[in-house]
Amino acid sequence: MSQTVVLKVGMSCQGCVGAVNRVLGKMEGVESFDIDIKEQKVTVKGNVEPEAVFQTVSKTGKKTSYWPVEAEAATESKTETETKTEAKVDATADVEPKLAEAETKPSQV
Repeated sequence: MSQTVVLKVGMSCQGCVGAVNRVLGKMEGVESFDIDIKEQKVTVKGNVEPEAVFQTVSKTGKKTSYWPVEAEAATESKTETETKTEAKVDATADVEPKLAEAETKPSQV
């Protein structure tokens, strides 16, 4: 069964990239992989188990962890929260002028 495994790998130079490239190139079941040094992200596709990919990359000595899935969900939730906050700000803006009118009416009478 083909699946995608995404890892966060501490890589600081092309030597680090080469080490990860070397172990993934030898790993059985790997169809393709992408190494992004800037994002510290390694994406592996193939007939592989996530734990096996994790263990293989860990053998390079680089700090390895699973890519946080929650980060993407949190970004979406944050956007919804920001939208709700903006709606509250707009509602408050409508209320303030009415309060100002209410304050001036008693003084005119």
